[in-house]
Amino acid sequence: MKEVRGNVIVGQSGGPTAVINSSLAGVYKTAKDRGAKKVFGMLHGIQGLLEERYVDLSKHIKNDLDIELLKRTPSAYLGSCRYKLPEICEDQEIYKKIFSILDKLEVEYFFYIGGNDSMDTIKKLSDYSILNGSIIRFMGVPKTIDNDLAATDHTPGYGSAAKYIGSITKEVIRDGLVYDQQNVTLLEIMGRNAGWLTGAAALAKCEDCEGPDMIFLPEIPFDVENFMKKVEELHKRKKSVVVAISEGVKMADGRYVCELTDTIDYVDAFGHRQLTGTARYLAEKISREVGCKTRAIEFNSLQRCASHIVSRVDITEAFQVGGAAVKAAFEGETGKMIILKRVSDDPYICVTDIYDVHKVANVEKKVPREWINEAGDYVTEEFVSYIKPLIQAELTPIMVDGLPRHLYYTDVEEKQSR
Repeated sequence: MKEVRGNVIVGQSGGPTAVINSSLAGVYKTAKDRGAKKVFGMLHGIQGLLEERYVDLSKHIKNDLDIELLKRTPSAYLGSCRYKLPEICEDQEIYKKIFSILDKLEVEYFFYIGGNDSMDTIKKLSDYSILNGSIIRFMGVPKTIDNDLAATDHTPGYGSAAKYIGSITKEVIRDGLVYDQQNVTLLEIMGRNAGWLTGAAALAKCEDCEGPDMIFLPEIPFDVENFMKKVEELHKRKKSVVVAISEGVKMADGRYVCELTDTIDYVDAFGHRQLTGTARYLAEKISREVGCKTRAIEFNSLQRCASHIVSRVDITEAFQVGGAAVKAAFEGETGKMIILKRVSDDPYICVTDIYDVHKVANVEKKVPREWINEAGDYVTEEFVSYIKPLIQAELTPIMVDGLPRHLYYTDVEEKQSR
């Protein structure tokens, strides 16, 4: 085992998941077990690091119980950010500042837990490190409920979000049958360009539930009028109609359906527009033109923070990729991301491997066309079979006074030190 001379730093970036802190726990525990002197945590990712906001994690994660609590804690324990580093040729001063801070902390290993945009950060930092002869190793730890990272079979965070979506969809379908009257319910599910999350609504279709009537993913152009015709036909045959639709569905002309309603003003550092209102727009249109009771339900942030229904497979794999990143970096790897490789479906076996982050950053993995039916309004059995192993088993929260106990970070120490 390679002797570890320096310190470790880890950060979290992008949207959180129900298991992102399990990856943090995996990085922390593996680094400490392998002899790291200090493990620092960036507060609010690379943006916080630029402001020299960091903590010594050993002062906050003190025992095995804290590790278990951290694994079960939703959101990003260290805080997150959506900060886009400039190209190296555009602004080297930012990179000089980052590396100056890292050198001051005697950091030898840098880990960043995140999705596509976070891997862009790892790519740029590792490139700058090589260009300037730095010894610091940079590793990406995959995370995103969107499941749109290239190269990896799936991403930690997706399984738990899919489990939540399948469960809630099933419950909403049951609720729609309460009253003896016709109604249409639209479920708006996260997914800008990839429909992995929305497709998970198909999990509700099982022995005791017929599942949603239609599922629309952003991979297929959305025809509003054709959609209305399908709803009208279903409305004639069924008392309760339930439709799952991605927030990011676009029409043939490239406009998001949600742009037909409210103006979208907010755009983040990576140019992502805030998407909301797709289900609301369609529900109002159905109410006017079909003349029945409608309801629009936005799953919104609930699908990424519901740690009370986390998948045991997901939380275990999240911990494993954190540990695998540390192992790879300590053995000399840099500029890489940990990936998951599915070996078998039955029994389900998945192993970790490493992959060049340059081939992952800013590359979006979408649902294969053959996993969407010909009509473009549902997913295939192959899609469902792909997801099912990822949602298996549960990890019960540690309950105190009837509620889940989380590991909560307080910034008192940070404020005192600044």
